[in-house]
Amino acid sequence: MSISVTIIGAGLGGLTLARVLHVHNIEVTVYEADASADARAQGGMLDIHDYNGQVALQTAGLLESFRGLILEGREAIRILDRDANVLFEKHDDGKGGRPEVMRGELRQLLLDSLPADCVKWGHKVSEVRALDEARHEVTFSNGASVVTSLLVGADGAWSKVRPLLCDATPAYTGRALIETYLLDSDKQHPATAQAVGQGSLFALAPGKGIQAHREKAGTLHTYVALSMPEAWFADMDLTDAEAAKTRIAQQFPGWAPALTALITASDTPPVFRPLYALPVGQCWERVAGVTLVGDAAHLSAPNGEGANLAMLDGAELGLAVTRYPDDLEAALAEYELAMFTRSTDAAIDGDQLYELLFGDDAPYSLVKAFSSGT
Repeated sequence: MSISVTIIGAGLGGLTLARVLHVHNIEVTVYEADASADARAQGGMLDIHDYNGQVALQTAGLLESFRGLILEGREAIRILDRDANVLFEKHDDGKGGRPEVMRGELRQLLLDSLPADCVKWGHKVSEVRALDEARHEVTFSNGASVVTSLLVGADGAWSKVRPLLCDATPAYTGRALIETYLLDSDKQHPATAQAVGQGSLFALAPGKGIQAHREKAGTLHTYVALSMPEAWFADMDLTDAEAAKTRIAQQFPGWAPALTALITASDTPPVFRPLYALPVGQCWERVAGVTLVGDAAHLSAPNGEGANLAMLDGAELGLAVTRYPDDLEAALAEYELAMFTRSTDAAIDGDQLYELLFGDDAPYSLVKAFSSGT
């Protein structure tokens, strides 16, 4: 049986799936809305775990190449109080199982591992519909269309493929992140650079926090977390960067200037990132010829697992297809059963993590968790 797989979305999950299929000589095409690989920024650092993300890269034959992207020392962790006192610190001894890499570089590694014509850029989905028992047609806003017997939605939180399987939609979690950057921090903001340290910083309080990590060339990438209704953020004019930074910083009165400078001294305008999630335990009945990977299947608030799960989804789905080349429904059923279980477990763990980060006992709850090794 000749298999041709159509993937919607050229994120980490979709590209990992494409790579595994390509390695096994299965025809695959990825359709991506972005006009090119560098059409938009790909975000900051990712910690790639030895029990899921690295397993996926091993399956894709890319683990050794991945090792060349690792930023040494970035597994270091610091937890500070509002006065920038160090409550907990863990140095990176090079033996950890969660090395950090830049998301954009990891995505490019995956892209470079595929044939040049595998990814079709500038294909934004306008409609997806079932044609018969197992075939689906995808129509794009540029007028093109494709009919496929295996359609995989790797198209993120607002997936256009998901409605073929269920009616679940993401809901606001009650929390949002505001993203900022300090550039050349060791020279321009030495006190803040010292506070952040060599890896990740957690400066937390109930319902809010300043989380930062050190990227390349002294760049400090920050996510300010605030538990506020969406209306509060809607009232903020992000086109006035200075006013927006001031309003955000006002939520941290009395905090050490070395910490609030991560907000007020940002070299880039603040970017608002509301956090949405699908219901924990989200699943669906088997629908012939279609499935989902990554956030399209199991969107959760960021908990360190999203990219790792997406890549493992892609790798596991690819392997399932190779095991059942003459029975795609058996492949999809096997993949989905395992995916539902691991994504539910990760979402439950994520909810527990958010209680440690922003619950009534923050930051001491997180200190206790790290100190006990949990």
